[in-house]
Amino acid sequence: MSASSIAHAIVDGILTGGVYALMAAGLTLIFGVMDIINIAQGALVVLGAYMSYVLSAHLGIDLFLGLIITIPAFFVLGVAIEWSFMRRLREQDRVAMSILVTYAVAIIIEGILSVIFGVNVLQLHASYVDSTFHLLGFYLPYIYVFGFVLALVLLAALYYVLYRTHFGRGVRGSLQNRTAAELIGVNVDRVRMVSVGIGVAVTAAGGMVFGATNAFTPSSGYDLISRLLSIVILAGLGSIGGALVAALFMVTLEDVVAVVWSPVWATLVYYASLIVVLSFRPNGLFGTAAVRAQ
Repeated sequence: MSASSIAHAIVDGILTGGVYALMAAGLTLIFGVMDIINIAQGALVVLGAYMSYVLSAHLGIDLFLGLIITIPAFFVLGVAIEWSFMRRLREQDRVAMSILVTYAVAIIIEGILSVIFGVNVLQLHASYVDSTFHLLGFYLPYIYVFGFVLALVLLAALYYVLYRTHFGRGVRGSLQNRTAAELIGVNVDRVRMVSVGIGVAVTAAGGMVFGATNAFTPSSGYDLISRLLSIVILAGLGSIGGALVAALFMVTLEDVVAVVWSPVWATLVYYASLIVVLSFRPNGLFGTAAVRAQ
C-alpha cells in the first residue's frame, strides 16, 4: 500500500469529518441544553438535503445560496418541534422519553418525504459538486473542500454565540443550574427554545453538504443517526468542539482502514474505536461534566 494512498485517505477523512461534525453539532447542542437525545437528527439532515434539492432542481437556486432560505426555515422548524414536543417532557424522565418522542418525529419526517418524493435515490448536483481540482498531488472534490470550510465557519459561529454572547451565558447558566439561572433573570424556556432552533438550523447546512456528497432516500437518516450518535458520544455529550475532534478522528480512521485493510472492515473499526475509547474514558473524550463547567 503506497504512502500517497494513505495520505489521500487522511485528507478525505478530514474533509468528510468536518461535514459530519457539522451534522452532529445540532445533536450535541440540543442534548447539552435540554438533556434530549434527538433521534430525529438523521431525518432532519435528510430533510435538509431534500429542501436543497427542491431549491436547486426546481427553482434553480445555487446550493450554498439556498442556505439563506433553508437555515431560517429550519430554525423555525426547530422552535416548533421544541414547543410542540420537547417542552412537554417532564424533567425527571426527559432523556428516556426524548428518544421515543424524537423517534416519532423522525418517522413523521420520513413518511412525509416518502409521500412527496417517493423512494427513488437522489443526489444534489452543481458544477462544484461534480468537479475536482489538483493540489499537492491530490485530486480533491470542490464540494468536500467547500463543505469543510462551511463546517468550520458555522461551528466557529456557534462557539462564539455560546461562549462570547449574553445569550450564550444564559445557555451555559441553564446547563449548570436551572433554578439559579431563573433567579438571576434567565428565561430558561426561551433559551431552550432558541437553542433547539439553532441546533436544527445548523442541520440544514449539514443536510445540503450530505446530499451533495451522498446519494439519499427518505430512509437514509437511520444509518446516519447511528454515526452521528457515535460521534457525540465519543466526544462527550454536549461538547461542540469535542464533536469536531471526534468526527475527524472516526471518519479519518475509517477511511484509512478502508485503504490499508478493506472497506468491509472499515465500518466495524468505526464503531469498535468508540467501544475502545469509552472503555478507558466512559464520559467520552471531553466528558459531559467537564463541558458543562466551561
